[in-house]
This record gives sequence, C-alpha cells and structure tokens, in this order.
Amino acid sequence: MNPSSPTAQPLRRQFRNINVVTDLKGYRLPPAGIVSILHRVSGVLMFLLMPFIIWMFDTSVSSEISYARFQAVFAEGAGLLPGWLLKLVALALIWAYLHHFCAGLRHLWMDVSHEAVTKEFGRTSALVVLAISVVLTLALAGKLFGVY
Repeated sequence: MNPSSPTAQPLRRQFRNINVVTDLKGYRLPPAGIVSILHRVSGVLMFLLMPFIIWMFDTSVSSEISYARFQAVFAEGAGLLPGWLLKLVALALIWAYLHHFCAGLRHLWMDVSHEAVTKEFGRTSALVVLAISVVLTLALAGKLFGVY
C-alpha cells in the first residue's frame, strides 16, 4: 500500500522483548505489575511455609502447656534458631497473608465490576493494596515485637 495515499494506515509501533542485561536497569514496572508479582510471591511463601503455619496453629491451640511452649519458642528461640528470627518468619507470613488477601479482593473487584478495569483504576488500586498491606503489617509487627 502506498504510504502517501489517504487510506494508508499508520505503521504500528514495534515491541520487542526486554533484554535482562541492557534494558532491565531502565525498565519501570507499573504498580499493578508490582502487585501482581507480589501476589504470586506471597502465595508461594504461604504455600512453602505451610508446615510452619500448621505447627504454629497446632501448638497454640492444643493445650495450655503447648501454648506456653509456643510462647517460649518465640521469646527465647528453638534449637539454633533465635526467637527474633522466628518472629521475622511469622512477620513474613503476616505480610504474605495480608498482601495476598488485599490483592485478591482487588482482583475480585475487577472481575465483578467491568467499569473498574481501566488503567487509572489499576494504578490507584495497586497503590492502595500496597499501602494497606504495608500499614497493616507494620501494625501487627508492633504487636508481634511487643511495641504495644
């Protein structure tokens, strides 16, 4: 087709794959992409730490003696693991759950409300999910580490 003719369509923009070595430094992932990746990371983290979650639940509800042992493990540690490290693992699980829950609600809202599927809503809702999950995690971290 002749490019000077009135019916000629403009050339489409060419996209290429991102080269990890040269392009990754300057690539800015949008907030929705960050939330999407963190949603997957938090799901994998919760899955991989499922034995720890089950141990925490079982030990904390079995009896008063096991609950006292549960508290002692987080205060003093277990074996070679110090208590603060176990608290950090528990904090990672808290973040993973909160982020996964908030991001899941965001995805459900976009599935139900088709008007919500816009670029601006995706950016805004991603920033809200990040903010809410971080604020709630910090609040629970204060409780976990005995700030209040």
